[in-house]
Amino acid sequence: MAPPHRTRLVVLFGGRSAEHDVSCESALQVLQAVDPARYDLVPIGITREGRWVAAAEALAVLGTGARALPSPDDSGGPELDPLPAVNGGTASVPTVVFPLVHGPMGEDGTIQGLLELAGVAYIGAGVAASALCMDKALSKRVLEAGGLPVVRWLSVRAPEVEGLAERVAAELGYPVFVKPSNMGSSVGVSRVDGPAGLDSAVTEALRYDEYVMVEEAITGREIELAVLGDESPRASLPGEVRPSRAFYDFEDKYLAAAAGLDIPARLGPADVEEVQALALAAYRALRVDGMARVDFFFEEAGRRFLVNELNTIPGFTPISMYPKLWEASGLPYEKLVDELVTLAVERHLRRSRFETAR
Repeated sequence: MAPPHRTRLVVLFGGRSAEHDVSCESALQVLQAVDPARYDLVPIGITREGRWVAAAEALAVLGTGARALPSPDDSGGPELDPLPAVNGGTASVPTVVFPLVHGPMGEDGTIQGLLELAGVAYIGAGVAASALCMDKALSKRVLEAGGLPVVRWLSVRAPEVEGLAERVAAELGYPVFVKPSNMGSSVGVSRVDGPAGLDSAVTEALRYDEYVMVEEAITGREIELAVLGDESPRASLPGEVRPSRAFYDFEDKYLAAAAGLDIPARLGPADVEEVQALALAAYRALRVDGMARVDFFFEEAGRRFLVNELNTIPGFTPISMYPKLWEASGLPYEKLVDELVTLAVERHLRRSRFETAR
């Protein structure tokens, strides 16, 4: 399907999660990359308290060398009612929403559900896939049921943490990684090398979610792929992350920006084919539409590729892997956004044909 001649592109950014500032960076890059002759750009910010505000002043920083859009917390724009705010298109200029809100209250199906109620097209995974991919424990269960290789793991709810140390020792061994089940960008993640560090790591993870995920630590390479599409998705070339710290944490991803990125990854043709097939299988198993970054661990002398997680709203900052992987695969940033818009319109039309009443 050809994309609309002109589209009202609503870019949602900010949000209530710990990834608020990352979202402001991603949104700036998208707004600067798209063709203003094709898009009516409508930036809408979500504050850390969850208020929706008009962010027209965000357009003033485009092309100024700014690193990120101003936080919606500092916006002087009026507060908005979300449903009317997103649903302002016409037959000749349809609306597509780009929800660049990372983490909980954005990437977890909540905003996607609102957009479904509003009846507007939006970029990225639907409600169920967004919720599944955000919850690390649920996504691992689905991946395992689909026969996909994952790391050894266990998950407990806050009232069940008593006795966790014994379970970790018996089922996983040390070292392990402790993380909130619902969070992104390595926020709340701790490496634990022995029983003495487990309690403080669990306390840190419980700051962000009531479910705690514990995973075995992998000695291997970190491989990432970008997947794009709905019914016929395709995978990019793989890239490799080389952390500059003990692991690829929030500081390494966004603050220090010191991690090494090899694009494409140093893999043989057979390895590339294998990991691309696994990425597409994971994408389909979790019923993702639009886009996702699929993260792997690679044990070259062991279990080979292990699916770590899928990110349904990956970063779009200048150092983010998702757009970089597509650029290396022959799809530049501007064309990537165009294709995401087209996919959103196609899916909206396809799903609108289903009946909802007897």
